[in-house]
Amino acid sequence: MSETETKAAGGVAGAAAADEAAAADQGILAAIGQVRADVARLHAELVRYGLIVWTAGNVSGRVPGAELFVIKPSGVDYDELTPMNMILCDLDGNVVEGSAGSELKPSSDTAAHAFVYRNMPAVGGVVHTHSTYATAWAARGEAVPCVITAMADEFGGEIPVGPFALIGSDEIGRGVVAMLTGHRSPAVLMRSHGVFTIGGTARDAVKAAVMTEDVARTIHIARQGGEPIPIAPEAIDALFARYQNIYGQPSEGAVH
Repeated sequence: MSETETKAAGGVAGAAAADEAAAADQGILAAIGQVRADVARLHAELVRYGLIVWTAGNVSGRVPGAELFVIKPSGVDYDELTPMNMILCDLDGNVVEGSAGSELKPSSDTAAHAFVYRNMPAVGGVVHTHSTYATAWAARGEAVPCVITAMADEFGGEIPVGPFALIGSDEIGRGVVAMLTGHRSPAVLMRSHGVFTIGGTARDAVKAAVMTEDVARTIHIARQGGEPIPIAPEAIDALFARYQNIYGQPSEGAVH
């Protein structure tokens, strides 16, 4: 870790006793290192599942116990991403000066991610992609309807469409927060742009992005043969409750 990151971590302890402050500093430094490693590694999952082309898309992760998050640098090839060239930012989207990677520009979506973290405290990870099928729905400004059980399980209903917003400010983040606050879906299609997903961890947000593209593709194909049959709302509720509360092993990353 850089000297600046050490100082950023040190501010968290506040007025605690010196020994407690030292322990807190080490804990925050360890957390920053872990999030750097996780975020760098998870970008490979976007490539693995065909969710991005070239250098588009991004993953970010909140640093537990600190007002910080980590996001990828702008325009850097995916195979060149490493933990130490991830960008450490505060929750206003400002790069922590002197930290590892701070000589690079952060993702152009940094302000959007920062707005989500400031306004959705339970969110620990944010992902953005332009995955093909989901972005096609976004280009039409059309929500993906909940017509298959896998979608009821994962999203608890439709994947909503958010407003059109220009890139570079917190306008996209405002749209994401407005659409997903109180909504079961961890994903929103920002009109004419692409997919934004949230999760309790960065990995959860990546999973949501993978599943968004999967259901968008399946339902697009289904519509080629006719209009898909809706699932009754009470059945969607039951499927969502089972999947979120019974299916699989216990998870610490649920947001909804």
